[in-house]
Amino acid sequence: MGNFTEADLKALAGARSFERGLGYLDAVSGVEVGDGWITATVHGTERYEVELTLDGPGGPAGECGCPYGLEGNFCKHLVALGLRVLARRESLPRQRKAAREHAQDLDGWLSALSKEELLALLREQIDEDRKLRRRLELRAASARGDLAAVRARIRDLLDIGPFAQYGYVEYADAGTYADQAGQAVSAIRALTGSGRAADAITLAREALRLLAEAVESVDDSDGWLGQIGADLADAHLDACRAARPDPEELARWLVGHALGDIDDGLTDIDPLDYEDVLGEEGMAVLQKSAVEAWRGNRTGWAEKYLMERLAKAGGDVDAVIAVHAADLSPNGHTHLVIAHELDTARRSDEALRWAERGIRETRDLVAVDTALVDYLCDRYTQANRLSDAVAVRRDHFRARRTLAAYQQLRAAAQAADCWPAEREGALALLRADAGRRQQGWYGGPVLVDALLDDKDVDAAWQAAVQTGAHDRQWLTLADQARAGRPADALGVYLRLAEPLTKQTGNAVYEQLVSLLLSVRDCHRRLGTPDEFTAYATALRTAQKRKRNLMRLMDEHAL
Repeated sequence: MGNFTEADLKALAGARSFERGLGYLDAVSGVEVGDGWITATVHGTERYEVELTLDGPGGPAGECGCPYGLEGNFCKHLVALGLRVLARRESLPRQRKAAREHAQDLDGWLSALSKEELLALLREQIDEDRKLRRRLELRAASARGDLAAVRARIRDLLDIGPFAQYGYVEYADAGTYADQAGQAVSAIRALTGSGRAADAITLAREALRLLAEAVESVDDSDGWLGQIGADLADAHLDACRAARPDPEELARWLVGHALGDIDDGLTDIDPLDYEDVLGEEGMAVLQKSAVEAWRGNRTGWAEKYLMERLAKAGGDVDAVIAVHAADLSPNGHTHLVIAHELDTARRSDEALRWAERGIRETRDLVAVDTALVDYLCDRYTQANRLSDAVAVRRDHFRARRTLAAYQQLRAAAQAADCWPAEREGALALLRADAGRRQQGWYGGPVLVDALLDDKDVDAAWQAAVQTGAHDRQWLTLADQARAGRPADALGVYLRLAEPLTKQTGNAVYEQLVSLLLSVRDCHRRLGTPDEFTAYATALRTAQKRKRNLMRLMDEHAL
């Protein structure tokens, strides 16, 4: 194990997983030491089998069956095993030596057996281990060149029937099904390795289709089948590189796959990964087929994605723009995507025109992509077109009438040195909204928030009195006005405290005590501390059964 330390574990896992692993030391069981590996079971949310490799080419590494571990991460369960190993590191050399000797003894015993004895032993294992039997059946069929038998076995491996109840594989059985499905990948890879890559291509495609059909009926919460799909995709690519199939046929299959003949979300095959196999001839067919598919369905997501992918790979910015321009979203988001593509290509003037077009063509500025508004205003500001930035912010605010839009208008107008005039117009709109709200028109009370954000507390208080405000706003008003108008603030705090006295729960008690502290401060400012004492005494008498409230009041000397 060399100089492997806790610091190495932390480097492999990261600080967060390392700290979490400390809590799993007692969950490690069944530790088994081999010559270069250590396995164990760690009991977490489920039972996870973990393996720590001691002498890998890149140093210590590990694998775990938990969802985080399956993504290739050194998880908390591996940390726990590593810490258990470090705690007993003095005995590790002896255990590894014993494991090596056991392996040598076993190999020596097997080597001494006759052919008949070995066959008997293997048959015994086949009878006991269904997984081993399936693997050997596949290898036998492959060795015989019996493609029909291999296909039949792969179909059996991907069949959900033995695992499904009422036609669906539940979460508890999904891992076992995935483990069986993984044997199909191994069989396909074995065909490629034995010189039958063309057959491997055929079976890989069939397996991809079968897996896509199966996934609809499997609870794949842990992503087992996603990994199988990725492995199948890799096996197909390896087989294609070995067999060098007809490039035109391969190109058409790749386009069909990308456009949904098979669930691409499961297998994630990228046609560009096949560029070395397709060559110039195949890539030309791929491009032509993709263009034809896109022209037939310009709004199809798969068609658009494939076209965009090919265009970007070829550095054809105009083709990328054409794909997006054929299906512009009504809120301006697509215009922004195009603008970013043009910026990347250093065609900033065109990018600005697309952004401006996006604002013009948006049917309703209430629904406009705010990122487009931000982009356009940033560009105007960079070009010192401050009045244009203010105009865009003004139109956006008039459409949305939110506090955020008000703040953005203020920032733009302050930069252009025209905020007083813009503020007057913006507040007039908010006052009109508040008036309509009083008459039953539904609109948020943004006026008070805007005035508070401007630090105009007196105007905010007046607006709240005239047009109404939420309790949250009244509390903010009271907090900000308390120093100058403690009597008004006191009335707010007392009103907000009253309903809380009729409720229970620690969160309620904390809110109530916070209000009581403010009430006490108001009485102090007013010079009436005795009134607060009488109020608190009466409250204690009425609420004495609420022990947690009494404790909080004691802690704050209320």
